[in-house]
Amino acid sequence: MEAELIRKACGGDAEAFGQLVAMNYDFIHSTAWKWTRNRVDAEDVAQDVCVRLASAIRSFRGEGRFRTWLYALVLNAVRDLARKAVRDRRRAAEWSNDPALHAQDADEDDMQDIWTAVQTLSPKQRDCVMLVYSEGLDHSEAAEVLGCSEPTVSWHLHEARKRLRIILGREVAQGG
Repeated sequence: MEAELIRKACGGDAEAFGQLVAMNYDFIHSTAWKWTRNRVDAEDVAQDVCVRLASAIRSFRGEGRFRTWLYALVLNAVRDLARKAVRDRRRAAEWSNDPALHAQDADEDDMQDIWTAVQTLSPKQRDCVMLVYSEGLDHSEAAEVLGCSEPTVSWHLHEARKRLRIILGREVAQGG
C-alpha cells in the first residue's frame, strides 16, 4: 500500500501525498522530538518536513527504503533548525551589543523605539535590517531575497546602524 502511495505521490497525486504524510507524520514528529528534545521545535521540524516533502517526493527514486530517505529529510530539517538557532543567537548578540543602539538596561520600550526607528530608514536599509535581524537570514540569504550582492547587504546594514545611532541619539537627547 505504501509503495503505491509513494508512486502516486511522486507522480503528483495530491490525495496520495496527503495519505502518505498522514501515515508517516508520527514517525516524522517522533524522530524530530528525539533529536530536538523540545516539543515546539519538534512540531516546527515536522511541519517543515511536510512542506519540504511536497517538492522532495519527486526526487525519491525508490533506490532505498522510503523511511530511510524520510529520516534523512527529518535530520536535515533538525540540522537546519539548529543552524538557524545559532545564527539567531549570534545576530541578537550583535544587535544587542551595539552600544549606540542599546542602553545596557534596554527594556521592551527601548526595543520598540528601535523597531520604530527602523521603519524610518530608507527602504533598502529597512529591508536589510528586517531580513537579517528580524527574520534571521544571513547576509547571503538576504542578498538572494533582495536580488543584490552580499556586500551590498552588509553595506546597507552598516549604513542603517549609523543612521539608527543618529535617530536614537536625537530621541534620547530630546527625552532627557
